[in-house]
Amino acid sequence: MLYLILICLVALLIMGPSWWVKHTMDKYSEPANRYSFTGGQLARNLLDQASLQHVGVEVTELGDHYDPLTKTVRLLRDKFHSRSLTAITVAAHEVGHALQDQAGYAPLALRTRLVQWAAPAEKLGAGILMLAPVIMGLSRSPAAGLLFAMGGMLTLGSAALVHALTLPMELNASFARALPCLERGCYLMDGDMPHARRLLSAAAWTYVAASLMTLLNMARWLAILRR
Repeated sequence: MLYLILICLVALLIMGPSWWVKHTMDKYSEPANRYSFTGGQLARNLLDQASLQHVGVEVTELGDHYDPLTKTVRLLRDKFHSRSLTAITVAAHEVGHALQDQAGYAPLALRTRLVQWAAPAEKLGAGILMLAPVIMGLSRSPAAGLLFAMGGMLTLGSAALVHALTLPMELNASFARALPCLERGCYLMDGDMPHARRLLSAAAWTYVAASLMTLLNMARWLAILRR
């Protein structure tokens, strides 16, 4: 019974943040025409006000983010074109990263280097995990397969570690950069500020939540290899 409770608690800790982020984003995605401007338009306006005309704003399929290498704020299609509170708030959060870049915010530069290192490591880890059962079968050595699996786990876990370490930077983008911009410009409708704060928290936790799900995926692979 205690073992079952422990499993449930671990599952809640891993899946809870992801569920909360998705629930919060979805909740304020309607109505989609709440504002007179879109997320893409707000991002462009905030960047221009900050004298960041050289920073681009474009649609992406790879998740909302700011790319400090190409100086581009990228928003998913549903954020770029939507006029919902979610779209407006997420756009402001990503502009917050551009403001960090403008100010030479050291944690952003560190995060950029870490992500550049972790991204190929994560792909390598996934490849290693896929090959582990084959290696075990060909070598008929569980130890060799386990060693392969451990290497894969370590590389996959690197992404989770990177995002966990950079959570303070995400919170800074939300509450020290984006929120003041929204307040100064009086962009939000009356009564929307408390909801925007929740959305800014969710935006900051997005990568951490995704990384926790990566840990769950790692556990699934480990269970497969133990069979």
